[in-house]
Amino acid sequence: MSRCILQSNSILSDWQLDKYRYPKRPWLKEQSIWAIAVYRFGRWGDTRKPNIQRWLCDRIYWLLFRMVETLTGISFTKAVVIGPGLRIWHFGNIFIHPDVQIGADCTLRQGVTIGNRIEGGPVPVIGNRVEFGAYAQVLGGITLGDDAKVGAMSVVLTDVPPGATAVGVPARVILKQK
Repeated sequence: MSRCILQSNSILSDWQLDKYRYPKRPWLKEQSIWAIAVYRFGRWGDTRKPNIQRWLCDRIYWLLFRMVETLTGISFTKAVVIGPGLRIWHFGNIFIHPDVQIGADCTLRQGVTIGNRIEGGPVPVIGNRVEFGAYAQVLGGITLGDDAKVGAMSVVLTDVPPGATAVGVPARVILKQK
């Protein structure tokens, strides 16, 4: 089934699009799916009316969040805004600031940090289909455009235009050849 068809189908939820990017039956093979499932559950719980059901969902979410965070080393709360189709390869040591916004169909690898440079400072906004290499660090009030790539072990401190690649410490931007 084509990716375009899935994205245009309004019946499918963000969770279904996340699962689409994983192999069949990922629960025992891909621990990162646990973190995504808990995140989506937390976001779903926040859509409930303020009543006992929402209160209970919130308590269950925080218990599951802490368990998954401890077991997998993936830490992003339900406050993060993440588009559908998130894929995390090689889980572990992934930290995302609660104010970050991440677009659809993004890919994270182990050791990725997305956050602010100083306490209380601005955080990145990530476009659609952005790929992060292992141990990439994206810090500060910057924007990564659609289809951007961040190389492994890069430290990105400046905007990355759509389709460009950021590599190095500090990262330099390599524009896509046409």
